[in-house]
Amino acid sequence: MTTTDPLPGRHLPAGTAADGPYTVHIDPARAGWGYSSLRILDLPPGGSHSLATGDSEWIVLPLSGGCTVIAEGETFELHGRESVFSGVSDFCYLPRDSHARIAGGAGGRFALTGARCERRLPARYGPASAVPVELRGSGACSRQVNNFAAAAPAGGGTSTGGFVCDKLIAVEVLTPGGNWSSYPPHKHDQCRPGEESELEEIYYFEIAAAHGTEGLGYQRVSPSGHGSGTDVLAEVRSGDTVLIPDGWHGPSIAAPGHDMYYLNVMAGPGEERAWLIRDHPDHAWIRATWPDQPVDPRLPRYQAPAGDQR
Repeated sequence: MTTTDPLPGRHLPAGTAADGPYTVHIDPARAGWGYSSLRILDLPPGGSHSLATGDSEWIVLPLSGGCTVIAEGETFELHGRESVFSGVSDFCYLPRDSHARIAGGAGGRFALTGARCERRLPARYGPASAVPVELRGSGACSRQVNNFAAAAPAGGGTSTGGFVCDKLIAVEVLTPGGNWSSYPPHKHDQCRPGEESELEEIYYFEIAAAHGTEGLGYQRVSPSGHGSGTDVLAEVRSGDTVLIPDGWHGPSIAAPGHDMYYLNVMAGPGEERAWLIRDHPDHAWIRATWPDQPVDPRLPRYQAPAGDQR
């Protein structure tokens, strides 16, 4: 049985956002905003799940394991991956006002990233080989971004990898242990045409264990003077989420020895699907130092597979 109870805060430790079959269930009603959603679904071997997409578009993204998705009269075989630290995954897109069935086969964990939208686009498959893998920053600010459903830079309306959504923006970030990512702190809580997008954002974390010890990291969000004054300083562990309706967000800090993964889900009211950010004026200078430093040699952790076999 599912509920519609509001979520208890902005930092949601693992288990506190669970609802029904989902270990994480965040939608606009529970988050108190207008667009962004995230569900994390664990399926046992042979398990299956039915999904009504409602007024939102969705991407089914394997975090571990693979699955079969049946929707719109089509069957999508998602090969998936062993874990978020082992490789890029394929995925599939589901339109609003549709129904889908997700069958887990050998079992696995799956992210359903969603956004309320107007256009009804076709269901389709996203191969892992087409996911752009980007390295951002340098030195201790180095991180890897898997742009599987990224938005275009200023002036564009489709993703950098050519995968089109109506409102949904979603990427994966891998940060080696000891590094800072989501840095310099930045925001996207105002509509400033050509300069800044208004986007709600969800961070979902998985932290690599090491030497038999559970991983951890830290996430900071500070008030920007706009919106609700979001203010978070949280120790984050695997399964945690952080909701960011507004505010300067960053850094996301990976503890030494523990690689950090986070899935970003964004959407907002703008007519253009674009990710335009404003850096915090006290910390924006750090970008100018990056060309003088090498990228962390531990990156990339992996590349997208060659060819179209996935």
